[in-house]
Amino acid sequence: MSVDNWKTPTSPSVGSSGKEPIMLSIRNLHVSVEGDEILRGLNLEVGPGQVHAIMGPNGSGKSTLANVIAGHGDYLVTGGSITYLGRNLLEMPVEERAREGVFLSFQYPVEIPGLSTAQFMRSALNSVLQARGEAPVDAFDFMERAGRHLDLLEMDRSFLSRSLNEGFSGGEKKRNEVFQMAMLEPKLAVLDETDSGLDIDSLRIVARGVQALRTPRRSMIVITHYQRLLDHLVPDFTHVLAHGRIIRSGGRELVRQVEERGYGWLLEELPASAPAGA
Repeated sequence: MSVDNWKTPTSPSVGSSGKEPIMLSIRNLHVSVEGDEILRGLNLEVGPGQVHAIMGPNGSGKSTLANVIAGHGDYLVTGGSITYLGRNLLEMPVEERAREGVFLSFQYPVEIPGLSTAQFMRSALNSVLQARGEAPVDAFDFMERAGRHLDLLEMDRSFLSRSLNEGFSGGEKKRNEVFQMAMLEPKLAVLDETDSGLDIDSLRIVARGVQALRTPRRSMIVITHYQRLLDHLVPDFTHVLAHGRIIRSGGRELVRQVEERGYGWLLEELPASAPAGA
């Protein structure tokens, strides 16, 4: 699928029968940071249960997209729309997005000294359960639930007593992000370079954990630079983002093409009127 006068390709429509709404619909999104426009008319449609991989050169706007979906306050949306399960996502406060099932796995997870992983996770989980109208978990139920997911990610129970991410290795931080995702069971998960900084063993564990969380009703946007994660977590759609827009969409074969040829051949196909940077 080639670029045609900057008409950004989108995924095939899902839920057109009206039985199930599109999970996420982004239309002509423009976003600025400190006066610099980063996203310039981005379009993307994610159906229930779909996994979309987003690749692109540094500075193309990948993390900006992730942060805007999550509701980061430093990003100014100057145009376009984001609809989440039929609702205007941009009008939802950050905490409401989280309670409604939007999850962001951070590229650089924050360390919070003095707050144990267990305290943080149980508080977050009970907040989500309350929003769903479900009863909160007590300490026993929490440990039982946490234990299952820790085993999946080959994490020791001692992680729960450690301060959140403090002193964690890069691989431990990324596994902890996937652990949080498993506990919260989001409807839409955005994974921002969850594979960065991982050795082969950690990558395998993280990818296996993410793969185990795929369900027909949970959608994922996986932002990555590398094919290696997508060898384990095969996406339904792959998109290349450059200059603030999606310039090429395809399937698994696009991942291989990018790995083999880089981004240069795609950038050369852009119209002469394309902006010089992002």
